[in-house]
Amino acid sequence: MRFNTKDLASLARRPSGCFDKEGKLKICRVVGDEKLIEPRERWCRLKGNLLFLMKNKSSEASEVLILERCWIVEFRSKTGVSIVLKFQSGEPDLYLEAASKPDCESWAVALGQANSEGLRNKIQQLRRLIMEIKEERSSDEARQFLPSSQVDSLGEPQFTSIQRIANEPKLEFSLACKDLAAATRDRKLNTFIQVSVVHPAEHILTRYSSTEIVEGTRDPLFLTGVTFPPEYPIYEETKIKLTVYDVKDKSQDTVRTSVLPDHKEPRADVGRSFLGCTTFRVGDLVKSKEQQLTLTLRTSDGGRTVGTIEVNLVKMGELEDGETDHITTDTQDQKCALVRECTATEGVSGKDNLPSLNAVLKNPICKLYRFPTSDNKWMRIREQMAETTLSFHVPKELINLHIKEDMRRNQELKDLGELAPHWDNMRKSVIAHCDQMLSMYQDTLAELGKHAGSSFKSSCSKGEKTLEFIPINLHLQRMHVHSPRLKDALYDVITVGAPAAHFQGFKNGGLRKLLSKFEAERRNTGYQCIYYSPENTAKAKEVLSNINHLQPLISSHADLLLNSASQHSPDSLKNSLKMLSEKTELFVHAFKDQLVRSALLALYTARPGCVLKQPAVPRNSAEEGGDLQHQDHPSQIKRQDSIPHHSEYDEEEWDRVWANVGKSLNCVIAMVDRLLEKDNISNIKEGENDPSAADCKVLHTGGDWYEQLYPLVITLKDCMGEVVTRAKQSMAFVLLQELACGLPQCLMLTLRRDIVFSQALAGLVCGFIIKLHTGLHDQGFLQQLHTVGLLVQYEGLLSTYSEEAGMLEDMAVGISDLQKVMFKVIEAKSEDFLPVITGRREHYVIEVQLPAKMFELLPQEIKQGKLLRMYPVLFNVGINEQQTLAERFGDTTLQENINQENLELLKEYYKLFTEKMPPDCLPHFQEQNDLKGLLENLHQNIQAKKRKNVEIVWLAAMICRKLNGVRFTCCKSAKDRTSMSVTLEQCSILRDEHQLHKDFFIRALDCMRREGCRIENVLKNVKCRKYAFNMIQLMAFPKYYRPPEGTYGKADT
Repeated sequence: MRFNTKDLASLARRPSGCFDKEGKLKICRVVGDEKLIEPRERWCRLKGNLLFLMKNKSSEASEVLILERCWIVEFRSKTGVSIVLKFQSGEPDLYLEAASKPDCESWAVALGQANSEGLRNKIQQLRRLIMEIKEERSSDEARQFLPSSQVDSLGEPQFTSIQRIANEPKLEFSLACKDLAAATRDRKLNTFIQVSVVHPAEHILTRYSSTEIVEGTRDPLFLTGVTFPPEYPIYEETKIKLTVYDVKDKSQDTVRTSVLPDHKEPRADVGRSFLGCTTFRVGDLVKSKEQQLTLTLRTSDGGRTVGTIEVNLVKMGELEDGETDHITTDTQDQKCALVRECTATEGVSGKDNLPSLNAVLKNPICKLYRFPTSDNKWMRIREQMAETTLSFHVPKELINLHIKEDMRRNQELKDLGELAPHWDNMRKSVIAHCDQMLSMYQDTLAELGKHAGSSFKSSCSKGEKTLEFIPINLHLQRMHVHSPRLKDALYDVITVGAPAAHFQGFKNGGLRKLLSKFEAERRNTGYQCIYYSPENTAKAKEVLSNINHLQPLISSHADLLLNSASQHSPDSLKNSLKMLSEKTELFVHAFKDQLVRSALLALYTARPGCVLKQPAVPRNSAEEGGDLQHQDHPSQIKRQDSIPHHSEYDEEEWDRVWANVGKSLNCVIAMVDRLLEKDNISNIKEGENDPSAADCKVLHTGGDWYEQLYPLVITLKDCMGEVVTRAKQSMAFVLLQELACGLPQCLMLTLRRDIVFSQALAGLVCGFIIKLHTGLHDQGFLQQLHTVGLLVQYEGLLSTYSEEAGMLEDMAVGISDLQKVMFKVIEAKSEDFLPVITGRREHYVIEVQLPAKMFELLPQEIKQGKLLRMYPVLFNVGINEQQTLAERFGDTTLQENINQENLELLKEYYKLFTEKMPPDCLPHFQEQNDLKGLLENLHQNIQAKKRKNVEIVWLAAMICRKLNGVRFTCCKSAKDRTSMSVTLEQCSILRDEHQLHKDFFIRALDCMRREGCRIENVLKNVKCRKYAFNMIQLMAFPKYYRPPEGTYGKADT
């Protein structure tokens, strides 16, 4: 190419305003063996596709570059971000570095638009915008002719909303193309449609979703539809743009799996080419008689026709061809019951039902599919995924309870009174460590308070200390199926990262190993402290909890009794006495335990001096049968040499002390009976003689009642106070031994267990609330809930190799701890429907709030506050390449033991279910095997010890669904392996329960994995639509757990 040197030099010297961009840049090139020469500062001027390089602003141009057949990439150097110009001719790369990052970015944009290819793209974009503007011109011109007063009165533009059922998607439609034109006659098209939205207020084009790729046809029928959730701002005036692409190579189709600016078109060399596009108004589709639009696809310049596209409005209750589904009235009622949180239900309108569910679920993502059945009918599937506010709400509630519990424990340790030097030093050490842990909990709660409104913790944040109590990637995964001649069905799975202490790490294993090792070491602590078994320390915590709960209740009932006596109210007196008697009997019963007696003896010997009638050593199980019955190495307590301040310790004194409470109560009961009897006789006599005299007697005896009961009630309170003081001190002494024997490991294990439990509980609460809402009209399920309890089945996909083995150990303990959680359903008294957590470690009660109309649907037992039990079970099967290493070179006994233990728990639940529930309460699926047969099959698969036997988790999931249970699926971060499992489960359900055509099973699976909710979950976590697998990893995966081509690889976040 020839250039006129004089003209170029003249162009370079023109005034600054004549250039597209100019400024200082540091420039260098690659020379020799990929080494950069020293950057040199140049004054650069850009005009069109010419880049002039000058030593300074006033000098001659020393070099000119023609920006054709080159492209721009970013280069991250030590100093910042540089621009790299790469040339197709093979010339050395040119590195340009600006003074600042914004300046560098502006140069990148200017240089990118300088060549002729960028100019062509801009022209095409302008042509498309002109086409869209032409369609709006008529309405805009009409507006110009309105009187100015009317124009002013219009104010902000008013848009027409789309009328839909509450909580249902605003708009759903399916797509199909016909007669697509290929570039060459022999070319077989592999097409997909990209859906973009033009918002009427902003006139900005936003990419929304895509269909799957349909291969080898010019008439593609897309199984993936388009759905807009209830919160999406879409109106009748909104425009939808449909762009059809031909994919040349699916593995290189990277544009669909990455985020690009909405205004940019993909390059032609990324594996796909543009075929045509079209635009329609939402109002035209909604108002069309057949609820269908047939649109013409045209090239980007609006000239050539390349085919047609059909848009069909979708309603879940109707068939594809528009005919109403043949469902009887009874079936429709049942359908409403199954999807009650989505549609209006009998007796509870959608509006009444939404607040409690919306308080829990946030940011839903919806996907729509249509799949053929085995009898050539269409079924529709709506896939939904939503975050939950419980991800942060439950941990914050728990940490708050931990803080209160630990502060109370620290105070109880301080209230132990005077101790011998050895025990006093031990107490000081324990309190110092406990205060440090308490401060850490308070700091964590303060940090979480800064995340107001958050409802999601990404997989990238699993190692963050401030978020270690928060569950990873917790979501509800829901599939709503509408198929011909079958009832609508709803299938829910809670997906969450395995509950584990990621910040603390897994160098020494997880909780299962650490707790076992700690307990073994604690038994051998020697003379320094007394060993109490875990059962006895748990009993001590229970006694302290009962004291803190019952003492204020008894005191308040005693005051009510005196108040009734002062008012001379016989009925009120009887009721107050009844409540006082019940609570006092519970109080006395709480101390009928040998642990309290032996702990009092141990505490006595820990005082600065003591004299014993009996030896100071706590007796063994043969003599006492009490708190040391599980003790392997009883430790003697040394008698102190200091002067004793106790005369003698009488072991029977405690029996007399707590028995005095019962005797005092009997005195109160006897006095009340005597007063009521005298009052009854007196009223009869006085009433017969003189009514006015009877009234005077009432006033006199009222004072007598109070005066006669008051000293007895005070005695009862004093006796109770003495019992409380002694019992609190003795149980606090037991807890002192537990803490002292294992500092600081004991507190660190408690922290780790709290972290894991917090993550597990947040998921459980979410699963329970969702299950309660979906089963609110199922009387069989509600009966099962309060009679037997709720089965909660966890599917684990962790390997038993390296760190994941520690995660599995954490997860197993966290899920096992959920057995001690109880649920209670209460009527909401305000608009705040978030659950309330009460209790203490190992004894939590979750109060779930329901609106009044929903609460009325519950059985009487649940409405009266009956506590509902949970039965969590975990079945784990590792499926990745690390599990291959574990099976061949490592150890899989951890997985085998967990599966065997939880099989026994599942059998126990099934036994309870069959004993307490009638047979007709089982869900009416198309059952191929009964539950007994499935359990036997599960047992055989666990015993077989087959490598990567995923049939174990398949069978466990099937049993869970048939027993009305809650399903969980977990892997390390609930992102990749979980996505493969959830989509496989959904397609298996469609095949087994809803007659999905066998030839479409794999295609349906690929649709859900390529364009479904789970790929959106990956995007939320790592900002890229790619599963984090590589080809070598997938070779180790079971066949049906492998994602489709083009959806996996390195995630460039």
